[in-house]
Amino acid sequence: MDCFSETGLSVECTETILQTLAEGLMLIDTGGTIRYCNRALEAMVGRSSEEIIGRRCCSMMEEQCTPPPACSLFSSGEIVNIECTLVNTSGATVPVLKNARVIRDSGGSVIAAVETLTDISALRTTEDKLQQLKREAGKSEGLGRLVGKSHVMRELYTLIELAAASNATVLVSGETGTGKELAAGAIHERSARRNGQLVKVNCSALPEALLESELFGHARGSFTGAIRDKPGRFEAADGGTLFLDEVGELSPLIQVKLLRFLQEREFERVGENNTRKADVRIIAATNRDLRALVRRGGFREDLFYRLKVFPLHIPALRDRKEDIGALVTHFINRFNRETGKRITGLTHDAAVTLMDYCWPGNIRELENAIEHAFVTCQQEKIGLFDLPMEIRKVELRKGICQVGDEEEADTAAPVRPGREIPRYPVNRKLTDDQFRELLRECGDNRSEVARRLGVDRTTVWRRMRRLGEVG
Repeated sequence: MDCFSETGLSVECTETILQTLAEGLMLIDTGGTIRYCNRALEAMVGRSSEEIIGRRCCSMMEEQCTPPPACSLFSSGEIVNIECTLVNTSGATVPVLKNARVIRDSGGSVIAAVETLTDISALRTTEDKLQQLKREAGKSEGLGRLVGKSHVMRELYTLIELAAASNATVLVSGETGTGKELAAGAIHERSARRNGQLVKVNCSALPEALLESELFGHARGSFTGAIRDKPGRFEAADGGTLFLDEVGELSPLIQVKLLRFLQEREFERVGENNTRKADVRIIAATNRDLRALVRRGGFREDLFYRLKVFPLHIPALRDRKEDIGALVTHFINRFNRETGKRITGLTHDAAVTLMDYCWPGNIRELENAIEHAFVTCQQEKIGLFDLPMEIRKVELRKGICQVGDEEEADTAAPVRPGREIPRYPVNRKLTDDQFRELLRECGDNRSEVARRLGVDRTTVWRRMRRLGEVG
């Protein structure tokens, strides 16, 4: 057999070439009926050529398609790299990349079309694996917009997932700037209410009368300026979540109304007698000790227990300093996008200084410090003198952090009864075993250990990390 002649390839050679192609191939007539296919297409759909030939090309696809002459192929003349799905006889689907072109006679009239289908199943599998790896990598660095992979944060992520799977009221506690609002957002986004709204209210931002109207709504004419009925945040959050930030600042009147809603799931607008209901989940947050407020009479005890059905505590940044690196990277990446700069990280001195600082303002203060550095930094890396003065100057830093240490020392864990507290001379050098024993005696309270040894808290933290006493 001679493949080549003056007129081109022989029929036998052309057939061999078409059958050797790895892509599925079919020829269709102007009515959209398949007139020819190769072995690769037979393998893709699990049918023999006898079963395929004579079928409409649209019947091979999972997607709906328009038959000729309205078919996009016949109207445009070609199809380039369109993803679609073949249906196999077993019911399985095969993702394919389709390319097609019409065939014209010498007069320019369309007489047929040829389509090639490339199986991209392996590519899809690889993409799925990459997406899974990205999700796992994201989980290792944080949850939602929360960043950190320390032991205390991993425990927090577990609690957030548990809270998201329920409809219980959540009380989020933690110092200012720790990310209480981000935790509330993570709970909402993972809950069955994620398609509803997450409505946020700062309870300390408004006086009592305005806050009451903002939360519960008001009727027209209920007070000066109320020219129309207005729904409140409870109604806006119907089917979703209401986040009450700084709930410890609520006045006694609002506390009573909130308690009624938590008990009865009903409320009334200001100046209205109609009782309304709303399907709202409450997530409350506070940086205050609500239990102490209850003892002093500043917060209702029954409301406190209604709110703390599922309590979450966001740790202070000084208690998870191992997360500072990931947080700094997160903020640098964000500010690079916002400013167009290309800062790559921190110098050694800057990194050590950030680790030595006590961060009374927590993550918000760290974020502000990095943003400050972006204003002053003219190099690839943020240096010591790009940081705010109160962080980099030792005397200012000590003045800030000593106040925090004294406050934390007041809450030191009580020593077990019957055990005498050993006293150590200032700056006494302890063996590793003696240091571990002192840690146990102080209930792992770093401020108390530092006070007894006469050293900085960060010195204690570094030694704990070297000994594997912190995650």
